[in-house]
Amino acid sequence: MTAQILPPPHTFSVAPMLDWTDRHCRVFHRALSQRALLYTEMITTGALLHGDQARHLDFSAREHPLALQLGGSDPAALAECARIGEDWGYDEINLNCGCPSDRVQSGAFGACLMATPDVVARGVDAMRGAVGVPVTVKHRIGIDDLDSYGHLHTFVQTVAAAGCQTFIVHARKAWLSGLSPKQNREVPPLRYDVVRQLSTDFPHLTFVLNGGVQTLGEAETHLDWAGGVMLGRAAYQTPYLLAAVDRRCFGEATPDPSRREVIEAFRPYVAEQLERGVYLSRMLRHTLGLFAGHSGARHYKRTISEQAFREGAGLEVLDSALAGIPDAVLDSRELLPPAHEPAALALQDLAL
Repeated sequence: MTAQILPPPHTFSVAPMLDWTDRHCRVFHRALSQRALLYTEMITTGALLHGDQARHLDFSAREHPLALQLGGSDPAALAECARIGEDWGYDEINLNCGCPSDRVQSGAFGACLMATPDVVARGVDAMRGAVGVPVTVKHRIGIDDLDSYGHLHTFVQTVAAAGCQTFIVHARKAWLSGLSPKQNREVPPLRYDVVRQLSTDFPHLTFVLNGGVQTLGEAETHLDWAGGVMLGRAAYQTPYLLAAVDRRCFGEATPDPSRREVIEAFRPYVAEQLERGVYLSRMLRHTLGLFAGHSGARHYKRTISEQAFREGAGLEVLDSALAGIPDAVLDSRELLPPAHEPAALALQDLAL
């Protein structure tokens, strides 16, 4: 019998998002998809080497496969943090070369590193020498006036020569001055053609497309040529789309979990964390978009937003929120009601 050849683990992933993809969010996302690759928020080398490692790195075994994203530029510090991450059990170490915030600019890492591919290559080489798990790089297609395809080609070529085989590419350039991090996620135009050209020019490397992808249909279209697709805000704000990832992107035969099944899978973790003194709001805030577009969604969000922050709030708040959701919605396996216009479901700001 011929062994089944599974798609590469980067086929579908959820982007690292600061203040969003914490350990509680990742356990919730894992209740939706068993196969999607999950990422931590970016953690700086300084925070790991001089701060509370357990606070930054602790995670549940439920979260695998899970990648640790690091922010830094010093090869020795990156190597030590990569080793620490591997010791904690992470499945991949990712270097952030795409974040444009003032904080990373002052520390000369993040998107700034696109100007110095040799520095990135030295960091990758040091990390690969320290760990046995894959080392990957997440980056933009350019920064400021360093936005030619020639510069991007040189960046990838240089970093690949240090042993990096997988590049997660946010298909927008970043402006390091004049635009906020939020604007840098929206204002510079998307250039999927640039990422596609990279995949043509470097066929031996894996390029994961990130930026602007909002539906699984879009993801499937890009998977015709890309080595993987990474979703960020869409996966967070309308999380039920993750329920179809295992079937549609990985070819699993198991049915998509219903929303009721997702909540029931998440509930034991919530109870466990409540026993440890974690506030209910820290966990349930990540579920606010689960019923987006469906009857009862407003009741659910309002109940969680108003009651989960109270001292001593427990699972009774979740039960109260769920009481306003019709059984037909809880047991549905549809992203949206049949009559709902997808265009009307904007990536709204949730009451986090």
